Amino acid sequence: MKSDRVFGLVVILGALAYIAGAFQIQTSFMADPVGSKTFPIMLGVVAILCGAVLLIRPDEEPDWPDFKTLVNIAIAALVMVGYAYTLKPGGFLVPTAICAAILSYQINPRPKAAALTGISLSIGLFIIFKYVLGLGLMPLPKALMG
Repeated sequence: MKSDRVFGLVVILGALAYIAGAFQIQTSFMADPVGSKTFPIMLGVVAILCGAVLLIRPDEEPDWPDFKTLVNIAIAALVMVGYAYTLKPGGFLVPTAICAAILSYQINPRPKAAALTGISLSIGLFIIFKYVLGLGLMPLPKALMG
């Protein structure tokens, strides 16, 4: 119960900060009638309501994961942060393949399958993002692309 209430309070405080940030958005003279602030404010209000539900009606105390699981979650989070930092300078294919392979290895520790998953996912996502959705992705680092 205590952890839900603490999380509910954190959600409410984060939503209030989010709404305060939404009020700082500058609107241009060509803005739509609703304005660019409305959607972020609505999201913040919904988050406040969700946080209030956690405060008012918390669940029983959860069973927290063991230390090994927490370490795996921390590794996955660090891999994703590293991926975000290496995506632009490293191009799309190589960082995505490495990230996907590491996360796949964490799910099922078979090195060959993890490497194949990383490479396949990297190529497949690149094709979808670049050619189907039309995003301007660099497949490799700019230095290699000429």
